[in-house]
Amino acid sequence: SPIMEELITFHDHAFMAMSLISFLVLYALLSTLTTKLTNTNITDAQEMETIWTILPAIILILIALPSLRILYLTDEVNDPSFTIKSIGHQWYWTYEYTDYGGLIFNSYMLPPLFLNPGDLRLLEVDNRVVLPIEAPVRMMITSQDVLHSWTIPTLGLKTDAVPGRLNQTVFTA
Repeated sequence: SPIMEELITFHDHAFMAMSLISFLVLYALLSTLTTKLTNTNITDAQEMETIWTILPAIILILIALPSLRILYLTDEVNDPSFTIKSIGHQWYWTYEYTDYGGLIFNSYMLPPLFLNPGDLRLLEVDNRVVLPIEAPVRMMITSQDVLHSWTIPTLGLKTDAVPGRLNQTVFTA
């Protein structure tokens, strides 16, 4: 999904910044430990203290701005094509396509005896949710009994299902 592409790009951006900072600090530590020459003018330099105070603030801003952009993109609510209500139960999920006459079905995990070769244990279900491609979908997620997590990693979605609270996410596959 476009959101997942943004998340991957942000991950690469933040990882590059962290890598550069780590290598710079490692180089500074190793050069301090291995150098026999010390310069007292460097340890008392006001300019150096200003630089190592302002530079991390600038780096944090460069990391925070793309992060805030992605945060607002994930909360963006467009006009969805349709709505799916998902209710988490102790061992299964109930899905309701509210725009299509209240089509309701339960999705149970398949026991290991019913798995085909290549199926993923604890991830295969008897009734899968069918989602359209290139159409905005609104998921309304709640729970009936305990905390659950409704997620599709390839779309960059993870929403918690909390009893008594209705969470909403909009995505395009």
